[in-house]
Amino acid sequence: MRYRLLGTSGLRVSEVFLGAMTFGEESGPGASLEESRRMLNTYAEAGGNVIDTAINYRNGDSERFVGELLEGRRDRFVLASKYTVTRDREDPNAAGNHRKNLMLSLETSLKRLRTNYIDLYWVHIWDHHTPIEETLRALDDAVRAGKILYVGISDAPAWIVSRANTLAEWRDWSPFVALQVPYHLLKRDIERELLPMAEASGMSVATWGPLADGVLSGKFTRAERVEGRTRVAPTAISERSHTVVRVVQDVANQLGVTPAQVAIAWIRSRSRAIHPILGARRHEQLVENLGALTVEIPPELMTHLDTATEFGPGFPTNFINATAPWIYGDKGQLVDGRL
Repeated sequence: MRYRLLGTSGLRVSEVFLGAMTFGEESGPGASLEESRRMLNTYAEAGGNVIDTAINYRNGDSERFVGELLEGRRDRFVLASKYTVTRDREDPNAAGNHRKNLMLSLETSLKRLRTNYIDLYWVHIWDHHTPIEETLRALDDAVRAGKILYVGISDAPAWIVSRANTLAEWRDWSPFVALQVPYHLLKRDIERELLPMAEASGMSVATWGPLADGVLSGKFTRAERVEGRTRVAPTAISERSHTVVRVVQDVANQLGVTPAQVAIAWIRSRSRAIHPILGARRHEQLVENLGALTVEIPPELMTHLDTATEFGPGFPTNFINATAPWIYGDKGQLVDGRL
């Protein structure tokens, strides 16, 4: 495992992060506490030191699991969590990036994580109803109070991130040192604006979804019977996706590795700013994914992968509308600027 600085800070972070979105068995299939423990220990033994979770993952189970698993060794890890998504679907102010939700979400996460500080606190989703100045100032207050060490932003357009960091520089607030976005062989949109912006400003880029919900691992290239049921991809697989998967498999065959390792190695090769987030429901999956750290893709095979992919339609399709009920709850919608 190699280490880099987190953005413009002096904090050392491992080249891949551990995603804890699967930690917990609430709201669908996930990893049990013992399976989560095995994955965390294996990641730590490999030299990893960043754990990424969020207040809403597994209805809070993820943070509770992480808090229990880090008992007695909390300070050896860079702990990251997020806020924005609703804590209470009946409360219109229990979501968003405003000061009230930030304060209450942060206190909730600190209790679940059994810690008095979070190393990296992410704004989970751009909330276009809350002025970015309000969000930045509230985050800076939490930093000055010692409850947060660094701040980052997830799933936001480049112009918002640039404007936010310009304001932070002018007003001596804590800037966003890291960006979190989706990125894989089927979704290269960040190469247009977000990745160049992050590289130019010295931000780290944590990328999620390296295997495109299992598509790039070859898991869903065809329907198959599993325990009497037909297993299909969570979203329809286009012919273009099938083509990319076949190329990934071809490269994997030539290198003697798995398609998942090729997909992750490709991401790692794109920029030194990038830190792939590796997540898994089973220990064996994480071990396979960590194997990508030793995979080097030769230039000719890299060209083969690049020419098989293309840019998507643009970043606005990549983040979810901030007025969606699952983010703001059933009573958190705005009509003509009013509740």
